Amino acid sequence: MKYTLRFGALCATLVLPCALSAREQLPTINITIDGLPRALTAPTAVQAERDIQNTPGAVNVVPDTQYRNRHAQTLKDILDYVPGVIVQPKWGEDSRLQIRGAGLSRNFHLRSTQLFMDGIPMNTADGYGDFQEIDPSAYRFAEVYKGANALRFGANSLGGAINFATPSGYDAPRFGVSTDIGSFGFYRFQTNTAGVFGPADYFITGSFQSQDGYRAHSDGDSTRANANLGYRFSENAETRFYINSSTIRQRIPGEVERSVALTSPRTANAANVTGDWQRNIDSLRLANKTTLRFDDTTVELGLFGTDRHLKHPISVWIDQATQDYGGFIRAVNESAIAGKRNRLVAGFNIHNGQTDSQIFANIGNATKGVLFNRTWDKSENYSAYLENSYYFLPSVALVTGTQFLFAVRDRTVISGTPVPGRAEHDLWSPKAGLLWQVDTTWQVFTNLSRSAEAPSFGEGGVLSGDFTQIRPQRAVTFEIGTRAKRPNYTWDVAIYRANITDELQCLSSGGGICEIGNVPKTVHQGLEAGFGFSFLQSMFSSAPDPDRLWLNTSYTLSDFRFDNHPVFGDNQLPGAPRHFIRSELLYKHPNGFSFGPNVEIVPSAYFVDNANTAKTAAYALLNFRAVYEASANATFYLDARNLTDVNYISAVSVANVYGAGPTNLFNPGSGRAIYGGFRLHY
Repeated sequence: MKYTLRFGALCATLVLPCALSAREQLPTINITIDGLPRALTAPTAVQAERDIQNTPGAVNVVPDTQYRNRHAQTLKDILDYVPGVIVQPKWGEDSRLQIRGAGLSRNFHLRSTQLFMDGIPMNTADGYGDFQEIDPSAYRFAEVYKGANALRFGANSLGGAINFATPSGYDAPRFGVSTDIGSFGFYRFQTNTAGVFGPADYFITGSFQSQDGYRAHSDGDSTRANANLGYRFSENAETRFYINSSTIRQRIPGEVERSVALTSPRTANAANVTGDWQRNIDSLRLANKTTLRFDDTTVELGLFGTDRHLKHPISVWIDQATQDYGGFIRAVNESAIAGKRNRLVAGFNIHNGQTDSQIFANIGNATKGVLFNRTWDKSENYSAYLENSYYFLPSVALVTGTQFLFAVRDRTVISGTPVPGRAEHDLWSPKAGLLWQVDTTWQVFTNLSRSAEAPSFGEGGVLSGDFTQIRPQRAVTFEIGTRAKRPNYTWDVAIYRANITDELQCLSSGGGICEIGNVPKTVHQGLEAGFGFSFLQSMFSSAPDPDRLWLNTSYTLSDFRFDNHPVFGDNQLPGAPRHFIRSELLYKHPNGFSFGPNVEIVPSAYFVDNANTAKTAAYALLNFRAVYEASANATFYLDARNLTDVNYISAVSVANVYGAGPTNLFNPGSGRAIYGGFRLHY
């Protein structure tokens, strides 16, 4: 399809009334990238893939073509084939996310990895995050920056950052619709529209999904809407407005005993049913981003604001109203120094927020009782960063960078017994690396970096009685790796070791709540390997694009352990499988038909407590997927999962010493399931 910015041509394409022809007088401004009109403020997956190659570390771009033709419901469905990233489903769309072992101690919500949508923060200002607001049907691609490689967003945590990017009116279909149905009462309806009107463009998408859930007391539904509107002032200036809205209603089945998870996986925790545990979210996010291009410099600046209400009856009734706000500016200069190519990135971020947090009794059936306490929590984050890539050889760059973060956590107690206080953190994170462009398709990289993470309000608690006494988590990480992308094979391999000081870790399990404190020294190290390989081509079709078998495999080796701890010695840190394998073999035919099996394997059990006294169980899942692209505008898919109906443990809550507190720490994985759907667009 040929895109044009002339309104008259667009009018004809969309079969709009010619009465609109007066609008043809709107100015036509042509900006082309790779021969097609593109938005300055909204890069395509191809642009993102090209830009991310400037990073001397483990990074990935996941285009929607890799997950949209399957049952894409959760974060796991997007990131399952990214080595080093492990997403462990719990219930609904909630999961445990681990990137290089970051946030292992977080049994609920998210910590140690920063989530962004179109470069705008999704986490709260103190670092918390949730997965329910992620809508896989809305994004054109996702970017994964591991650890200090997330300097692109000024991120400073051990896990790094994930950015979900929506398309613009230039690279989205004029109209689209999709429907998915499947096991356990699941259905989803999604629709989108996009267009270009003179200097303006827009993209709007909305989805509704509902599910009964595999387990008892795991039903939920969600409504999500995402939109952006861009306006091009000239070939070198463009602004874009964003609006994102989510309404989530989700019941929580809870963790159960190991034996229950493996023999009666549909069972919910009895306390969750009696108290009608839920996690309900209403959120609205508004933002603006403007891009300006000069001779050899591009400047991006923006503002954002989020209003989020969490209604969360669990063992208590949590009612939190959060307002986050901030802004950012980022400049990229590409010029020459002493005749050598040079690329300088500089930026400044502000991310502040406040939460009115009220804790009530849950007297049963999600009914509020007496108010236990109320606090006013304020967070401030100011970060500045620089990264410079100097090509001292035509194909080899020396990359140096640094970031400084000033963070404030300030709690005022309105009622109840929480400890008030204020903590300030000055965190500096330098980085140095080498990037060798061996040829146009192959890179080798290495870097040494430091990351630093300010504690959130959820740390400490009963353990210390004072969150201000919790120290920031710091890590020094070395990595070396290589990546390549060629027509018939790809690879993405990295080896890393992170020496961590004051890791935020579960050190008490009293009352069933994992209280977080600092561990003096820990080590996270591992191997991340992804491979794609095309073979047995032209078996039944010798067209210019012949049929073939395509093998896609992701393997993650995780070795996370205490380092000479006075109690736990060199024990393994709980919550992470040592080996995690995802592999798919697809037969692809040029007529648009593809099919094949895929597997998920955790070949050995892993520990659930610091004392290394209790484990999960090994498992292997067999799945199958078939896709038929009937035309350029219509696609149908079938996705069958856990075909052998294995009972397995998909995720856990970690503890200090198993048995010292409750032993219901295990989340059963879903049983056999079949999903199907279609996508139409034009």
